Formats: sequence, C-alpha cells, structure tokens
Amino acid sequence: MTTLLIADHDNRMLSDATARALSALGAIDDAVHVLVAGHQAGPVAGQAAKLRGVGRVLLADDEALAHGLAEPVAVLVLSLAGGYRVIAAPATSGGKDVLPRVAALLDVMQVSDVVRVVSPDTFERPVYAGNAVAVVQSTDEKKLLTIRTSAFSAAGVGDVAVPVEEVRVPDGVWQARFDGETLSSSDRPDLASARIVVSGGRALGSAEKFQEVLGPLAERLHAAIGASRAAVDAGYAANDLQVGQTGKVVAPDLYIALGISGAIQHLAGMKDAKVIVAINKDEDAPIFQVADYGIVGDLFEIVPELEKALG
Repeated sequence: MTTLLIADHDNRMLSDATARALSALGAIDDAVHVLVAGHQAGPVAGQAAKLRGVGRVLLADDEALAHGLAEPVAVLVLSLAGGYRVIAAPATSGGKDVLPRVAALLDVMQVSDVVRVVSPDTFERPVYAGNAVAVVQSTDEKKLLTIRTSAFSAAGVGDVAVPVEEVRVPDGVWQARFDGETLSSSDRPDLASARIVVSGGRALGSAEKFQEVLGPLAERLHAAIGASRAAVDAGYAANDLQVGQTGKVVAPDLYIALGISGAIQHLAGMKDAKVIVAINKDEDAPIFQVADYGIVGDLFEIVPELEKALG
C-alpha cells in the first residue's frame, strides 16, 4: 500500500511533526513517500530523504507554494493522489488546512487526529475532549488521515538518503493570496515539541505576573511556556501559547501546571505528558486527578522555593 505524507516545514527546516507522523504511518507502509511543497525548499527535501521509513521524497518547488497556502497545495496533492491509497499530514495548522480540502476534492471522509493505527483501514482517535477513544474504520478507497503527532515518537535518521524527485505544480489562478506575516521570536524551545513545558493559568492575575513567575522557572529548566485558555482570554499570554482542546496538544516529558484548575478542555491538551506536576491552592482542583505530583499552596510562594531548590 503506497502512502503519501505531506511534510510540515518552513522552507528551511523539516518540523519534528513530520518525523512523528512518519512513525505513525510505519504501521501501514514501510516506505512512505514524503511530499515537500514549498519554494527554495531543497534543504527540507534533503532532510526528509534521510528519515528512516521514507521510500521517496517528492519536491514541488514553486513560488505559489512559498507560504503554504492551502489552495495550491491541495491542488498539487490532488494531482498526485491517483498513485496513493493513503494520504496523510501531521495535525498541525497547515495539515488541518490542506487535508480537508483534498478530502472534499476527492469526495472521501477524513479521519482526524489519529492517535493509533490499528490496521491499514482502522484507526483510533480521541473524542469528547479526549475522554473517550473512537475506533474508526474507513471503507473509502483512499484513506485521508491527520496524525496527532504528540502520540508518536519521531522517526530516526537512516543510513542512506533516498532519492528526491521533482514534481510539477499544476497551473492555476488562486483565490487566496499571501499579504504578510508577523513572526514572534523566542530563545525558548517550541511549545509543540519541547521536553519540558511550564504552563500558567488565570490564578497568576496579570500579564506581568505571568512573565514574572513563569519566565525564570522556564529559563532555569530550559522549558517552553504554555498557558490555559483562561489565561489567554484574560490577556496574560499570547494565543500561540494556549494548551488545550482549542490550542496546542503537547506530550512533554515534564509538564508543570501553575495555577491551572484543570478544566476538561485543558486536560485534553496535556494529559499525555509523561510526568505532570500541579501547583494550586484549591485541593479539589481537577488538575490533581491527572497529576503525578501535586502541591496545594500559594504558587507565588512555592515557585520561588522551587527555583531555589533547582540551584
């Protein structure tokens, strides 16, 4: 069964999400084809060619693909779809934008947020904010999947790079256009792939306190910073830091929740962390039901003590 994986990248670096999605697809195909759609993205194709489990890399290099607009990428994938039984993408913002368009053009159902591949036509995906797992069997001739990458480890690097084949982008007049972007820069690890995440909730009280409390601890631990939806809605943190059902799903080695009550929507985004530490003054907070270690107390007193203990 031939499988096509749409790579997630920024035209310079292949994202960790692609390697994780590749690991998931290994249960279906031992030689997955990876599509790198971008502009001047040759280095990305080279990185993909070295991943273990890749059979071939398809490189589509065109200005229309420079910014990952879903419309031209979907048309490109459609032009390649005839040779594949499975088409997949990481469940990132890009994958969630492109793949539903492809599914509509092919008139097939998409299986979203796959967390386990049971067989080539049967998959598990979380429902009800992660409180239940649905087993979905697809009878469509072509299977379209988005992979929840936090559920899988990243594929390793192989001994030999596979061939890179250039493919043509179909001509078209696109309705969408790229107007511009604003990029935020940070020295901290990326939230989606960080080994340690320190998250804050509404209990921090202000944007200033959020940075004052979380910043030094994250710096000491070399951790990414996250936030609950309540903290984001209150203006304490930026939208791209939100962890939860409507934010980012993370599964770090260590997740530290500061002043987060543990609403079901937040738990859906972090409960797969290997170790969860919760600090909250409410001993009945739901976060303690999933925490491996819990401290009941004032986070403004406990966090400084934790920093001292870390040296």
